[in-house]
Parts: sequence; structure tokens; C-alpha cells
Amino acid sequence: MNSSKPTTLALALKGFFVDYLPCQRALSPHTIQSYRDSLKLLLQFAAARKGDPSRLAVEQLGVEKVTAFLQSLETDRQNQVSSRNVRLSAIHSFFRYLGGRSPQHLEQAQRILSIPFKRAGSREIQYLDFDEIQAVLQAVDTEAGNGCRDLALLSLMFNTGARVSEIVGLQTADLRLSAPRSVLLRGKGQKERTCPIWPETASLLQKLIEQRAQPSNPSAPVFFNNRGTRLTRFGVGLILHKYVEKAVLRHPSLKHKRLHPHSIRHSTATHLLRSGVDLSTIAHWLGHVSVNTTNKYISVDLEAKRETLAKAKPLLKGQRHSGKWRRDPDLIAWLMAL
Repeated sequence: MNSSKPTTLALALKGFFVDYLPCQRALSPHTIQSYRDSLKLLLQFAAARKGDPSRLAVEQLGVEKVTAFLQSLETDRQNQVSSRNVRLSAIHSFFRYLGGRSPQHLEQAQRILSIPFKRAGSREIQYLDFDEIQAVLQAVDTEAGNGCRDLALLSLMFNTGARVSEIVGLQTADLRLSAPRSVLLRGKGQKERTCPIWPETASLLQKLIEQRAQPSNPSAPVFFNNRGTRLTRFGVGLILHKYVEKAVLRHPSLKHKRLHPHSIRHSTATHLLRSGVDLSTIAHWLGHVSVNTTNKYISVDLEAKRETLAKAKPLLKGQRHSGKWRRDPDLIAWLMAL
């Protein structure tokens, strides 16, 4: 039996995950799990040669070690810069907590907090056009297997633009399927919002609930997997991928899009924007804390850009001077005269 006392690092980690994150900061279980995975990877990396992460000391997690860990995420694990920054955010949070809890480690914590985030190049937001959304929904066969569940799931996601974590966390009690029809969503920071749903979406959910042996259980998940437990984020991704592949036959444009569950959220926002809904309403609909987060959908709406271009006057209309340089032997002089 090992009677040795826990290290300072072990005690700090326990306080961080048991009290600080869930109680003092009231972070969601999903966020806490992300922090847990990040710190677990760091401990395993730091103990690679020592063997036992539980015996690590705080001093062994210095700037050099953390920097090497971040580099290994990109080189060895092939993580994107955004994933690297997520890991660093969790490490920053822990050392900020450690510095306040253990003043003797304050200087080390400050050095860790000085490790900067990397600037990540923004990738184009992927979303589905309205006809592509319809093609995906029409690809679902409600007479086969989990078809009824899948159609209700995808319809609700397109209807609400909810995060996948909000969808898989839904309970039967969160649904209001009679007028005024709505669903209660729990977003980041335990913030709740009510989102209206179409009668067609409510009808699909009602049919799904009625198919169950105990449809009246208010605490039961809305969406189950094949094992009879709550559907996971990974499961939602597989479902979407399944029907996108089928819909490609009708809409080949889907073949060239990198789609994932969050793409449905982008699709809802873009559809609302094109329907004339103002940004403030869309921000509340999606659960954005700031409307600045919603502004990105203006930049990705290619259809709106085309309409704007069609309304604008061509800048070069009527100008016929572009060939003059061909007759000018001094090309540099021509360039300087522009």
C-alpha cells in the first residue's frame, strides 16, 4: 500500500476540477471535460520518461516543458493551431488558479501565463444552402431503423441552430410540443434560452416520443443511441455524415463541403439572415453573448455578396486606356504615372 502523501500538483488538480471549475466558475460539463483532456495530455507528456503522472511536481511543469508539449501537439499529433490554443487556454486557467492557491508557485504561474496564443488563420465557414438542407432531410427514410429519430434530430437542429451539446443534452421536459411550440436549450455558462419551433418539427418530436415504452418520463433524453443511452456528439456527426452522403446524389455541391454538426448551426444563421432577420435577433436565437459573434455570417453569405455586386456600378465602365502601356517603351514610367 502506497502511504505517500499527494503532491501539491495532485491536490491543486483536485481542487481545480472538483470545486473551482464546477462550483466557483459554474462551467458546463462539456467545458470541464475539455479542460480535463487538455491537462491529462500535458501530464502524460511531462511524465513520459518518469512513468507516473501522479508523482509529478509542479516544478516539472515549467515554461520549457509546456512549450514543448504545445509544439508536440502540432508536430506529433498533427493538431491545428486552434486545437493547440484550446489546450493552452486550459493550462492558463489551471496555472491562474494555482498561483492564487499556492503563492509559492506564483512566479512559475506568471511565466506559464506569458506563453502566447498562436494566431490562427481563419477558415471559410461551411454551411448548407436551403435546397441542400432540404436534400439532406429528404434523404432520411422514416420507415427504416432510426429514421424517425434522425429526421426529428436534423429537423430540430436546422430549426433551432442549437449547438450539438445543447441538442444531445435535451430532456423530454424541455419540449413544449403544443402551441406555442418551443424547446428549452441550455448553452454555454449554463445560460438557458427558449427557441420556437415549427409545427412540423414539433410533430416529428411528438411522434418520436410516442414511440417509446415510457413516453411520459420527463427526465429521459430526447435522443437515444442504439445502445439505449443518450446520443453523443460523435453520434450526431455520424448521422449527419450518413445523410449528406445520400443527399450528394441529388445535390453534387455537397460533395465539396467539409460539413460537421456545427455546420447546421451556421446554416440556420445564414438562412435567418437571408430571410431578413436582424443580427440582434439572430444573436439571441443562437445564444451569442455578443452580436459581434454573429457578424461573421454577413461575411460568409456569398449570395448577399453577389446581390450587392449586381447593384453596384462597374468601376471600369467606359474606360478604354488600359492598352496605352503597350505603345509606351518606358514601362516603369507608365507604372509610376498610374
